[in-house]
Amino acid sequence: MKVARLHKYGGPDVLVYEDAPKPKPGPGEVLIKVESASVNFADVVRRNNDPYPFPSPLPFIPGSEVAGVVEAVGESAGNINEGMTVFASLENGGAGGYAQYAVAKSGKVIPLPEGLTPDQACSLVVAGMTALQTLTDCAHLQSGETVLVQAAGGGVGTYAVQIAKHLGAGKVIAAASTQAKRDLALKLGAHHAIDYTAPDWVDQLRVLTDGKGVDVVLEATGGDVLTQSIQTMGPFGRIVVFGAASRERKSINPYAMLGLNQSLITYYVGGWFQARPQQAVAALLRLIGMIKSGAIQVQIGHILPLSRAAEAHRILAARASAGKIILKPWLQVS
Repeated sequence: MKVARLHKYGGPDVLVYEDAPKPKPGPGEVLIKVESASVNFADVVRRNNDPYPFPSPLPFIPGSEVAGVVEAVGESAGNINEGMTVFASLENGGAGGYAQYAVAKSGKVIPLPEGLTPDQACSLVVAGMTALQTLTDCAHLQSGETVLVQAAGGGVGTYAVQIAKHLGAGKVIAAASTQAKRDLALKLGAHHAIDYTAPDWVDQLRVLTDGKGVDVVLEATGGDVLTQSIQTMGPFGRIVVFGAASRERKSINPYAMLGLNQSLITYYVGGWFQARPQQAVAALLRLIGMIKSGAIQVQIGHILPLSRAAEAHRILAARASAGKIILKPWLQVS
């Protein structure tokens, strides 16, 4: 089978499109013929060997979300049968989704809901659930509150803008670095869109909130943007940090937030499935319901063949994609 794999850490070009043995499912495992594989920023982090909750042992095949057809099942695979169309989240080792075939634990394999495509389904767990749970289980968004969504044109951001509005946010402010992404956020329902790379963007946001500040911030850029985002919050504001795309670390002074009763919360989707699986599954089912009802539209920015995985990483690292990037392992390019 074909895979996109790295044998050393580094830039996008360390991803090598090559042949690899087709895996076999063991007990409690399922072999999936991958139709769609989601590209997430965590894949960039692991390719760089940047700090991550789990090691990325070489040789390493990135990719934590796939959708496709069940090719084979191991013993004790539960109710998952050959021929089923499914989506799945994969283990954290070196056999990921950038491949024509991938092995998943049967407990992490879900039949594809009617009305969803494989491209849509393989973005549900990381991007979709992150957007939903940061707003609900973490920030406890209340009707009428103001939400600031950083990186609003990305995979999580395009979900978050729509979900925040659907949940009754009084004002959704999208922050994105390009006019195209800001236009997309407005199209998806944001009330305002600002350029967070502008030197006066914090002042702009204060004007948009009549000087009150925002109630909820979703932030995954890190560095100066994190520090500035904290400054945008009003009394009892909550900022949920779920990544650091800039890879820049900044020290945060909690005592500066103390007088306004502000909170900083962190989120990692894998931890919810491990420690609070019932709550995580409930969130996933709620998200699927939103999509099937038409309340949320899955935004896909690029669809590329697996052979162009390095290009997908360059697009993602440059923040040049509006919506999700999907790899198609069986798509051939002449």
